[in-house]
Parts: sequence; C-alpha cells; structure tokens
Amino acid sequence: MSITGTDFISFETSQNMLELLQVNNHRYERVPLSDALGRVLAQDIVAEFNDPQFPTASMDGYAVRHEDLQKGELIVLGDNPAGHDETRVLSEGESIKTFTGSMMPAGSDTLIQIENVTYNNGKITINEPVERANAVRPVGEGYAAGDVLIKKGTKIGFAEIGVMAGLNQVMVKVALRPRVAVIATGSEILDLGENSDNLAQIRSSNNYTLAALFEQAGAEVIQLGTAPDDRDAIMRTFENALESADILVSTGGVSVGDYDFVKDIIPRLGAEVVYKGVGIKPGRHILVAQRANKFILALPGFAYSSTVTAILYALPLIAKMLGKKAPFKTVAAKLQEDFTKRSRFTEFTACNIVVEDGEYFVNFTGKKVGSSAILTNMLDNSALMIAGEDDKFLEAGTYVNVILLESF
Repeated sequence: MSITGTDFISFETSQNMLELLQVNNHRYERVPLSDALGRVLAQDIVAEFNDPQFPTASMDGYAVRHEDLQKGELIVLGDNPAGHDETRVLSEGESIKTFTGSMMPAGSDTLIQIENVTYNNGKITINEPVERANAVRPVGEGYAAGDVLIKKGTKIGFAEIGVMAGLNQVMVKVALRPRVAVIATGSEILDLGENSDNLAQIRSSNNYTLAALFEQAGAEVIQLGTAPDDRDAIMRTFENALESADILVSTGGVSVGDYDFVKDIIPRLGAEVVYKGVGIKPGRHILVAQRANKFILALPGFAYSSTVTAILYALPLIAKMLGKKAPFKTVAAKLQEDFTKRSRFTEFTACNIVVEDGEYFVNFTGKKVGSSAILTNMLDNSALMIAGEDDKFLEAGTYVNVILLESF
C-alpha cells in the first residue's frame, strides 16, 4: 500500500529506483596485501593449488603404517622436521618421527602422537593405538585447486588477509574508493572550533557523523565543513565539489522554509532530480539527484534524521560503486515490548538489539522519544527497527526487520 494524497513516494519505490541507478563500479587499483585491510575485493580469489598439497602431520608424533600398530613395537628411522623434503619410504615395522606441519613419509598412512608411545633405544612401544589416518591432513583438506575462496565484493578483514597471504597474493585488486563530499548547510550551525555569542546557533555534527559513516562504509571522504544559508555560496560549493566527488551529500536546506535553498540549487546545477520526498520517518524531504555519473543527496538537517537517511540512501550508492552485494545487514528480530508507530510513514526507530540463543530480540530501553535531532539514541550498539506504512500497533512477540549498524 502506497501513500496517497501527498507527493511522497513509498520507501519501497525509492529503494527500487535507487537500485536501478547506473553507477561506475568497474574502477579498481592494485595495492600491497599489507594495505588491503578494509578494502573491497574487485576480483574473486581462486586457489591455484590444493591445501595441503601433500598429506601433512597435524600433531607431533610418529608416522606409521596403521597395520603395523598391532606389532606393539616399531623401529624409528629418524626425524622428519617441518619443511624437510622427506624421501624415505616406510616399510613393514618402521616409523619416522614426524612433526606438526611435516610431509607424511611415503608408505605411511597414520600418525600416532608422542603421548601414545614410549621411545627407547631406537624403537617405540605402542601404548595406545589410534585409528587409521589419525592426525593426518589429507590433500585438499583446506581447499582444492580451483575453489573460489573469497568472492568479489567482499570487504577484506583479518581472515581474508591470512588466506591471501597463504596464496602468496603480493598485490590485491581492490575497488577504487568512491569519493563522497560532505557539507552541512545552515546559518544556525557552527563548525568545530568556531565560537559565537549567539545562543541560537548550534554545533554542527552532521558533516562529521556522515564522514565517519561513509569512511566506515569504504568511501574516501572530502570534508567541506559548513556553509551558511547563502544561495550563491552554496551553489559554488556544490559545483566545486562535483568536480572531484562521485557523490555529494548535503544536510539541511531541503524542507519548505524560506531559507531552504538546497532543493532549488540542485536543478540549477544541471542535475536531474530522481525523486524528492519519500514516505519515511525521519527524513521525508530527502532529495536524490543525478548529473551524468555523479550523484547528489540532499538530506535533512536534524542529526538523527540525516544519519538515518544517509544509511538508507548514501550507503547503497557507495556499496554499488564498490561492487558490494549489500550496504548493510538486515535481520528479523522479535519485539520484547509493545511498539506504537508515530506516523503513517515507514518508520526507522533506534532500538537495542539483543541476541539470545542465536535469535535476535528488540527493545527500546533508554531510547528517548522526541524529535529527529536525538543522535544519542544511536549510541551503545544500537540498530534501526523498520515499521512499515501499514503497521500501527505492534505487540510484543511480533517479528520486525532490523538494520544492524555494527558493520558496513
């Protein structure tokens, strides 16, 4: 059911239109593996060989033929350290002391660990037999040649670094970071370090909040600071930003006030408005525009509102440019208390997320109810609960969709 009687499109429609926007997601660069942490892969990582490439000992012990364990005593031919090119072939009644990570000698099929035997005068006595193939890593146990180990679009973490190091990936092909310019508009806001005797002015946090959000999502940020409500000044700032940025994100100036200039400036920049006004709370006056292969997102000025809309609309664009499959993770969670929706729009409410026995639960303990300016509601590992247009009163126990904010 879509909203009627307004110029707002539904949230679902806005997301579908965002998904259809064409972006340049084929830009990449090669960086040293040591510099790849946090970057997004621009190619599949494929194994060129098996791991391990030969049967390998997974413990310290003695390589033996399993059928010989019944003899009770075996001759020890010597040591087989890790990294040693072992060429000896075991015959009946023989063993070789073999260490963790060593190649298993030809003829052996089992490793009996040190604590299961007693060594004396060149021989071992079997105190406790083991099963066939005990403590032996078979060829390809970790992965086989040709396996896709890490998919294109994956954000590189510690595990990915380790796997690629094991594959001798000296240089890594990663997506080029999209450049996002961020500016907060409004004569009432003060940038960091600025002083004023005018108590009506407020400290700007939007441009810093969004810059951190976008960097966390994998973008390179151009911090433009703040700009007063001056049509020509904002116009020049926007024009300059679009020369180098892939996405321009502004906060403030998109509502219906006399000093809300941003919505009027964007068409003058030669940008095509994709849509203005979405049936969401907070942030229904959001504007999305495109000029050639550049994008402009004009977001509301309130701190919570601008942050939520940046998550919903800027992060998907960044993810598309990086080749990521999804900008964030959404899960189903069960309400631990009743919830009453405050509007007829799709609402995004800050909540606490709790995981018990693998299931997600939602509550609102400590969350303040008020305007869209309360950014502190997003502290303490919060999440965003989604309540649809048709939802009104949701009883405890109802399942809802929740956007996790722990990782982008």
